[in-house]
Amino acid sequence: MELIFLIVSFLSSIVGAICGIGGGVVIKPVLDMLQLGAVSTINFLSGCTVLSMSLYSVGKSMIAWDSKVALSTGTPLAIGAAIGGVAGKELFGIIKGLFANGEMVGGVQAVALGLITVGTLLYTVNKAKISTRQITSKLFCVVVGLMLGIMSSFLGIGGGPINLVVLGYLFSMDSKTAAANSLYIILFSQLASLIATLISGVPEFRPLVLILMVAGGIGGGIVGRALNKKMDNRAVDKLFIALMVVIIGICIYNAFRAFA
Repeated sequence: MELIFLIVSFLSSIVGAICGIGGGVVIKPVLDMLQLGAVSTINFLSGCTVLSMSLYSVGKSMIAWDSKVALSTGTPLAIGAAIGGVAGKELFGIIKGLFANGEMVGGVQAVALGLITVGTLLYTVNKAKISTRQITSKLFCVVVGLMLGIMSSFLGIGGGPINLVVLGYLFSMDSKTAAANSLYIILFSQLASLIATLISGVPEFRPLVLILMVAGGIGGGIVGRALNKKMDNRAVDKLFIALMVVIIGICIYNAFRAFA
């Protein structure tokens, strides 16, 4: 059983590091589909895994001086995402309190993630035809980061496809630059969300599972970062599109199972 957590976190973190989506957007729905824990526990484990992977990827890039993070834009986005990470955690608690059955909360998350992923897929497929913006306002960046942080924390996915769409459309970033900035934003969002969880109360979990998932996250970050350097923007886009199709399918299954 524990081996499944390691494999899921490792493979998810590889594609997460390559595409800049954190890996949680795969880990969360897959673990929900396999019914390997309560919704709040899976959220926590997914968040810790994404945090470890993003911390390695961002830290390694900064140390090696090969980071594509645009600090003038990325830092205000990250600050907003940190605030949003806490707000998203609170939103999850509110939504959870509305349902007697915890599975229903997972269903709400699956529907929301599925809709976001469909929109992201449509944008990605047609982005060559879409004129992008070049926003420079720091306040606007904070607000955008806030919204991204709320969504990622509430959904328990760390970052997600929506980060790349927003960074590409509002800030005219190419796929690989958006991936690097997305991981930077995810790092702050997940760190704030983790601190909020530690303060409000950590859900029940098995320590060995957390250790294996964090190890898988870091290992996936190492492999994913190496592969990202060898891939061009077109290859990253193709992987991203394929991944979104899979995520949409899993979300449909999870929503149907929760509400059926």
